[in-house]
Amino acid sequence: MNAIERNARSNPVPHRSTQINADEVNAWFREGGFKLPQGVEKVVFHSKPETIEANATVDFDAVKQGKKNLNPLLSMFSGVHDVQVTANGSADQGTGHVNIQTVSIDGVGVPHLALELFVNKYIKPKYPGVGLENQFKMPDRIDSATVGNDNTVLTQR
Repeated sequence: MNAIERNARSNPVPHRSTQINADEVNAWFREGGFKLPQGVEKVVFHSKPETIEANATVDFDAVKQGKKNLNPLLSMFSGVHDVQVTANGSADQGTGHVNIQTVSIDGVGVPHLALELFVNKYIKPKYPGVGLENQFKMPDRIDSATVGNDNTVLTQR
């Protein structure tokens, strides 16, 4: 990650591809390289072509802190649980794309409607740019990202 950041500060940025494997990403998260949202712990990533899989321990009460809702569809989002997320991921022309495909809590699939309600009620107010379908500017002058089997190739321009 440091090499990618250093390369991004070069002028001009040399065209460079860097492969990062799942073990490196997981170590970076474990060591605090990225501040996780309140209530999210122990994130572990794996991938296969164009698909990112993440497992985490989530304290939904901490995520929802300060917000109440009586909607029965949202009652599944309470307590501490193991959460699995599958998403499609890529980047091209400096824009990242992450689209959530499935979410399960303790091995039970979450209906898409309930997931949308949860994201709109609890996630978007804190993180307005985050949802089930995400596009964002890539950091560190990364032009493209190709997700493979427990690795990702990042290309800077």
